[in-house]
Formats: sequence, C-alpha cells, structure tokens
Amino acid sequence: MENRTPLRSFQDLEVFQNTYKASISVIKSIIPMLPQSEKFDLKDQLSRSCKTIPRLIAEGYAKKHQQKGFQKYLDDAMGECNEMMVSLCHVKDLYPSLIDLKLCEELIKLYDISGRQLFRLSESWTKLKTKYKPSP
Repeated sequence: MENRTPLRSFQDLEVFQNTYKASISVIKSIIPMLPQSEKFDLKDQLSRSCKTIPRLIAEGYAKKHQQKGFQKYLDDAMGECNEMMVSLCHVKDLYPSLIDLKLCEELIKLYDISGRQLFRLSESWTKLKTKYKPSP
C-alpha cells in the first residue's frame, strides 16, 4: 500500500490541481487565439466550463460529510470535463491554424484523465461513506 498524505483540503486533490492548472492554460493560451465571432459561443463556453470544474470540486469537498452532497458535485464536474473535451475538439478541428495543436491535444487528454479521476474518486467516496455509515 502506498503512503499517501491525508487530505486536509480540496487543494490536496490531484484532480483539483490538474483542472485548475488546465483552466489557466485554456484562459491564457486557447481562448485569446479564437476569432471574435466565437465570443458568445465557444469562447464563452470554454471560459465557463474550465473554471467550473475546480470550483465544483472545491464546493463539493465542503459537503463531503453528506452522503449525496459530494457525489453530486463530482458528477457535475465529470460532465464539465466531458464538455471541455468536446469544446476543445471543436477548437482543434475548426481553428487548427490559430491555436497550439499540441497544447490543445494535451488539454483534451488531461480533461479525459480528470473525468476518470473524478469517477474513481466518486466510487471510492461512496464506498467509504457506505462502509462507515452509522447503523440505525
């Protein structure tokens, strides 16, 4: 069994750290490169979704003591990861000459990995909460 440090904060979660860093990359390196015609569509969607994921993890962590509280936020964060993957695929396919394709591919992969991490975290948390659920 590996030695892991105890979670003291949502900031200790690798999935939070990765999605927060990814959001900064999207905001600084992808969104500004898109054409102005995407201002109210792809730019807006990317901006909202990339910031939402780490926020959902943070907010959900505050409700980790609730059986279903944390679960809902993790499910929503997984959905946002999927949205980010689709939006970044749109960026890559629609505007390949305007953006850094390598960065875009790395971000798509990172959001895919993050979605799977969120799923495993959700499963683990459910098992843990069920295991330690007080008996009636």
